[in-house]
Amino acid sequence: MLPVQLFKLLADETRTTIILLLREAGELCVCDLCTLTQQSQPKISRHIALLRDAELILDRREGKWIHYRLSPHMPAWAASIIDTAWNSQREEVRESLKNAAAIGC
Repeated sequence: MLPVQLFKLLADETRTTIILLLREAGELCVCDLCTLTQQSQPKISRHIALLRDAELILDRREGKWIHYRLSPHMPAWAASIIDTAWNSQREEVRESLKNAAAIGC
């Protein structure tokens, strides 16, 4: 992956939000991501497919659910950029997760 590819992926607010949520939560399923982003399942799935194709996220199946997490195999420079972005938005991301937990998604 080249830096320009990462920046193009993260230029979309929904994809950046997904990445930051996964950075904070560790692992989330599509229903969680739909609730947290207030986006439809097809839209989230399309964004996830782009992130998965770029090898930024991995998935694992548990029954009918698919859970997503950041890939530990992404380049260190990409992980550093994600960490820096997460640090600047950490409180907002945590608040979103806290509110979603209160709703019970």
